[in-house]
Amino acid sequence: MGYPIRIVMGEREIEGELNDTATAQRVHDALPVEGEANRWGDEIYFSIPVTGDKGDPMRTEMAVGELAYWPPGKAFCIFWGPTPASRGDEPRAASNVVPIGRLTGDLRQLAETADGQAVRIERKE
Repeated sequence: MGYPIRIVMGEREIEGELNDTATAQRVHDALPVEGEANRWGDEIYFSIPVTGDKGDPMRTEMAVGELAYWPPGKAFCIFWGPTPASRGDEPRAASNVVPIGRLTGDLRQLAETADGQAVRIERKE
């Protein structure tokens, strides 16, 4: 069972789905949340008012379009391509993250997001 979400960046919107991990549930319960985008290669991340669940699995290798929670920065992360930690074309987090979902919309528009741009994550009813 997933939780549908919408990510809004200026005039652009992309849909996604949170998974059923405890951390994803905490993120869903906190919605809507807003932050300022930080770019790290083809990753966008920003702090959110959520503390992750220590029991959820973590990893650094991510799939294109995957969403994650980064515990050290209490950050929501969106991966769509290589990052400075990548060893090829795959997305890779700087350190372990909790996979919490995936994007279901057009990923190409993420490249238009600039550092400091407002990003809002909200429930899609």
